[in-house]
Amino acid sequence: MKKIVIVILSTLALPATSFATDTIREGYWELITTMEMSGMPIKIPPTKIKHCYTKEDVKDQKKTISTDKNCTVTDLKQSGNKVIWKMKCTGKNAGVFSGETVYKGDAYDSTMKMQSQGQTMNMKVKAKRLGNCP
Repeated sequence: MKKIVIVILSTLALPATSFATDTIREGYWELITTMEMSGMPIKIPPTKIKHCYTKEDVKDQKKTISTDKNCTVTDLKQSGNKVIWKMKCTGKNAGVFSGETVYKGDAYDSTMKMQSQGQTMNMKVKAKRLGNCP
């Protein structure tokens, strides 16, 4: 179970939260991710990562949702500062994913739901832009 959580986080946490140039600016961002999985006997501690998003990273919403070649965005809608998406993955990270991100200037909040191998996981990401990339 812990291995599944780590694989999912490494595959989706970064890319699932960066979308379009009119909603996210290029730069150095800090992302804090919390996860909840029903039936998990321990609470998974939040993870904090920093990532540099380039101009190219923020151009194409579908490309930035996931870097996994086995994942396909099946639905994507943007209205104002909100982006809603659905994605299906095959292979070792097989599952169905859905998410919503709300942008607030140089910050955003994102929620994601993943269903895989009979399990459901909910993820929340709080992100803020720290400045230009180092």
